[in-house]
Amino acid sequence: MTGPKSINLALQGGGAHGAFTWGVLDRLLEVPDIEIAAVTGTSAGALNGAALKAGLARGSREAARENLAWLWEQVGAITDPRMAPWLDAVAPVAVSAAIEASLPFALGDGVARLVSPYASGPFYRNPLQRIVERFSYDHVCGDPGPAFHICATNVRTGKIRVFTGDEIGPDAIMASACLPTLFRAVEIDDPETGTREAYWDGGYTGNPALFPLFAGELPADILVVNINPLHREEVPVSARAIQNRINEISFNSSLLRELRAIDFVQRLLDDGRLEDGAMKRVRVHMIADDALMRQLSVATKIVAVPQVLHQLREAGRTATDAFLEAHFDAIGVSSSVDLRAMFA
Repeated sequence: MTGPKSINLALQGGGAHGAFTWGVLDRLLEVPDIEIAAVTGTSAGALNGAALKAGLARGSREAARENLAWLWEQVGAITDPRMAPWLDAVAPVAVSAAIEASLPFALGDGVARLVSPYASGPFYRNPLQRIVERFSYDHVCGDPGPAFHICATNVRTGKIRVFTGDEIGPDAIMASACLPTLFRAVEIDDPETGTREAYWDGGYTGNPALFPLFAGELPADILVVNINPLHREEVPVSARAIQNRINEISFNSSLLRELRAIDFVQRLLDDGRLEDGAMKRVRVHMIADDALMRQLSVATKIVAVPQVLHQLREAGRTATDAFLEAHFDAIGVSSSVDLRAMFA
């Protein structure tokens, strides 16, 4: 009799659209035949990962689900559809479009592009601070539960920094989610340089970083929870749609580079140009709902609307059900993502 299938999770960032990942994790935690060995996350993925890790460190899948529900309640999530039975009648696409077309959003978006977050002077406070300060870091940083990594971008050098173990705290999570047009850079001591460094969103350099999951002691299967659409058929023509696609391409570029590197190594192994065991043969899986995400605007990434968060959670659960039905047997055996076709 075989035991549970062991996987690593790679959780992408995407603002409030990270509620999709909440749904994915919520459903995975209901599957006893899947064991989570390690998690890497960026931005919203770092928040989701911290909530997940803290619960699993207590030895409880239910505690992890409760942590995730609490997290998204803090940003406006509705976890019980009975609280608002009309929600399912309002498509998230319609809500997203309405917000994007609204005057308040247009004004706020314009101000964010023209006014520095440093202009608020002594009154500035990172809005995520009230949430991340309440995580149980004894559990987030502890040894029990899956290994946990988050990443941020060093403003001065432009390099990625991966935080793990005791390095993870409120500042590291806020740094991982620090969009520079909205938030001030988060300053954290760097033990390697001995200096205090400023950090922006990790999505610029690793969304999420996969390389921490290549460690030999970890399983070979990496499940990427993708929020930002990899492909759009239509060329954007409006100013806002163009900017949104620029952001999607920028935040997907680091992920695509690492996936291409995995594909390159697999080709070398398959062709016999590398001996088996010389490098790890990584198996890649992905859960996404590009059809939905392509219809949502950047507005609902920034504005946490309860009904959209609720429906994103349900979309995440539905996408996970489809993945498990189609690809559960591939875990531990082969990749369910055809990297060669992706990069053809």
